[in-house]
Amino acid sequence: MTASAQPAGADAQAAQPPEAVLAGLDDEQREAAATLTGPLCILAGAGTGKTRAITHRIAYGVRSGVYDPHRLLAVTFTARAAAEMRSRLNSLGAPGVQARTFHAAALRQLQYFWPMAIGGTMPEILDHKVRLLSEAARRLHITTDRAALRDLASEIEWAKVSTLTPDSYLEVAAGRAEPGGVDHRTFAKLYQSYEDVKLDKHLIDFEDVLLLMVGILEDDERVAAQVRQQYRHFVVDEYQDVSPLQHRLLDLWLGGRDELCVVGDAAQTIYSFTGATPSYLLEFTRRHPEAKVVKLVRDYRSTPEVVQLANGLLTDRTREQASLQARSRDTGETVPAWPDPLRLVSQREHGPDPQITLHDDDDSEAAWIADQIAGLQRSGVSLGEVAVLYRTNGQSQAIEQALAKVGVSYQLRGSERFFSRREVREAIAALRTSSLVAESEESVPKTVRDILSAHGWRREAPESTGAVRERWESMAALVSLADQLDAEREDFTMRQFLAELEERSAAQHAPTVEGVTLASLHSAKGLEWDAVFLAGLSEGLMPITFAKEQREIDEERRLLYVGITRARKYLSLSSARSRHSGGRGRRSPSRFLRPLRRELGLEEPTRKIAPSSGRTNPNSRVRKSTATCSSCGEVLTTGTEVKRRRCADCPARYDEELFERLRQWRAEQAQSLEVPAFVVFTDATLEVIAERRPTTRAELLEVPGVGERKLEKHGEALRAVLEGRG
Repeated sequence: MTASAQPAGADAQAAQPPEAVLAGLDDEQREAAATLTGPLCILAGAGTGKTRAITHRIAYGVRSGVYDPHRLLAVTFTARAAAEMRSRLNSLGAPGVQARTFHAAALRQLQYFWPMAIGGTMPEILDHKVRLLSEAARRLHITTDRAALRDLASEIEWAKVSTLTPDSYLEVAAGRAEPGGVDHRTFAKLYQSYEDVKLDKHLIDFEDVLLLMVGILEDDERVAAQVRQQYRHFVVDEYQDVSPLQHRLLDLWLGGRDELCVVGDAAQTIYSFTGATPSYLLEFTRRHPEAKVVKLVRDYRSTPEVVQLANGLLTDRTREQASLQARSRDTGETVPAWPDPLRLVSQREHGPDPQITLHDDDDSEAAWIADQIAGLQRSGVSLGEVAVLYRTNGQSQAIEQALAKVGVSYQLRGSERFFSRREVREAIAALRTSSLVAESEESVPKTVRDILSAHGWRREAPESTGAVRERWESMAALVSLADQLDAEREDFTMRQFLAELEERSAAQHAPTVEGVTLASLHSAKGLEWDAVFLAGLSEGLMPITFAKEQREIDEERRLLYVGITRARKYLSLSSARSRHSGGRGRRSPSRFLRPLRRELGLEEPTRKIAPSSGRTNPNSRVRKSTATCSSCGEVLTTGTEVKRRRCADCPARYDEELFERLRQWRAEQAQSLEVPAFVVFTDATLEVIAERRPTTRAELLEVPGVGERKLEKHGEALRAVLEGRG
C-alpha cells in the first residue's frame, strides 16, 4: 500500500508509544499480544476476540520495531478474513503486512519463482475439475453423471491436500466411502487419468499451486533461501483447519525456525472432509516444547444463555467419552480423541433463553420461523442481524417461501457476489467519477449519501419487495460501510474509502446487506448475528445421514456448536416431524438436542402415535410411554399439549383471573428486559402455573418451561404475583 493510501490516522497512531496499541485488551488478549517472539499458541474460543488479539499483536510488534511489516506473513483461510485483517491493521497504524490465504500466498510465490525454478510459461489455473474429469473418465471408458463427477472431484481434492498420489491413495482408501459410485481401484486410475489430461492441456488446479510450491521449496535451495529471507515471522489463523499439504508448505516457509504464532479452537473443526485436521493445533506444544500457550475464553459475542447452551453441547460429549472407551474395549473399535473443550465465559448481560421447538412438518417450521423473524423486526431488530442456518442448501426453499409470504427480505449466502451486482458496480463508478469527491468538504458518510441519492438510495427503505428493494439494500450497505469506517478512522477521506472498496471488491469482502441471511452451517463460519435460527435439526440432517462413525458424528456436533455460537442474543433451534404436511411423522429430533433440553429444563417431546391395528411391529421405534390428556385420555401430540397436560379440544382448568395477572406481569417484565413476551414464559407455561399455583421453589421447578435459569431470573417477581403481592 502506498503512503497516500494509508489511513490518515496512521501518523497519529505512530506518534503514540507502542504500548498504546495494547490498551483495551483483556488480560489474556494482552498476554498474547505482548508475546512477540518464539512459538505461541493461542487457543481462542468462539467470540473471544482472536482477530483483535492477533492484529494488536502484529501492530504492537511493528510499532515497537520487533517486526518489519514487509517480512511478516499472516495466513488465514478465506479472502474475506484476510481483507478484514488488513483493514484492521491499517486502522491500527500497521500497513504493509501481508495477510493472505495459503493459496493466495503460494500462488504469488509460484508466479514469481516459476521463471527461475522451472522456466517457460506458467500453466493456466483450472477453475473447475468436472470438465477435465469427464474427459479423463471417457479415456477409461467410465460412464458417470455430473453429480458423480462432483463427488469424484471432491475426492481428488481430499487426496491432494492429504498429499496422496494416485499410487499412494489405495494405501489409505480402505476406510473411506467409495466416491462417485466407483470402487477405490477404479478411482485411483481415474485420478491418474485426470492428472494426464491436465498435463496434456498445460493446466494446473488449485491444489497444484500448493504442491508445486512445496516441490520447488524442497528441491531448489535458492528459492527456499529467498522466501525465508523475505518472511521472518508467521501468524496462522484457524490453525485447526490446516491440511497436511498446507502444513508441509508452512514448515518449508519456516525452514526450521520457530517464529510462529498459531490461533485456533479444536471445537470448531468442521472441514475434516476437505482434509483439515486439528492434530497440528492439539500437538503444537509437542512439536514446540518451549511454546507459550494462551487461552482466550471470555466470550464478548453471546449472552450467558447462549454460551451456557454451547458449553453444554460440548460437555455432553466429554461425559460420553468414558463410556465410549469402555465399549471400545469390548468391540475393538477405535474411539477418536475428544480434547477438553474451552469453557467459554460470557462477558455480556443476560438475555432471553434459547428456544427449542418441534413442528409437524417443514412448512410449519418455516412458517413459525418467518413469524418469529417478523416479530423481531417489529421489536426493532434489523433484518441484517438475523440468520437462518441449516445443514444442507436444499433446506432453504421452504424458508424462502415462508419469508416471502410474510414480506421479509432475505439474501442467500453463496449466491451472486455483492460486488458483482450491477447496482453496486454502478454505485462505485459514480463514487469514483463524481465531482463531489474532489470538491466536497463534507464528511465521507455525507458525501456518499449525496452521490448515491441520485442512484436510488433514500433514507427510508422502500416498502416494496423485489428488484427495487434489493437495489436499495445494496446501496444502503455501502452507506453503512462509510459510516462504520468513518467512525473507526481519524480524518477519513473519500480517497481512502474508494481504496477500501477496491480492496474489498478484489477479496469479495462484502458489507452487510439489509435482509435475513439464509446460509448453510458451514458457510456461516466466521460470521455472527443478533438472532440465529437453526432449522431442520432432525436425525438424518443433524447429524447428517452419512455420519456413521464416531469421528463423523463428532464433526456434526462441532458443526452445531459453530451454529449456536453465531448468535449474540436470540437463539432458536427447531425440527419437524415430517417433510411434508400430512406426513407420517417418522423423523426424530436430533440427538444433540437432548442435552440442550436438559440445560433449558425442557421435557423430551413425545411422538405422534397412530391408532393401534392390534399387531406389533418388531421394527417400531415408538416409545412405550406416552403423554395423554388428563381430561379425555387422548394421546398428546405437540410440545404445548404435553406442557399443559391436556389436548387442544378439552377446556382449560386454570384460574383465569390469575392467568391474566401473570400475562400482565410477563408483559411488564418483557418490556423492562427489552425482549419479546414469550421469551420470559410462554402462554402454555403460564397456564400450568395458574392451574397448579406453585408456592415453593421445588414446585416451580416441576412446571415445564421454568428451569433453574428462569427461576433465578424471574422467580422472586413470579412468586410475588402468585402470593398477590405483585
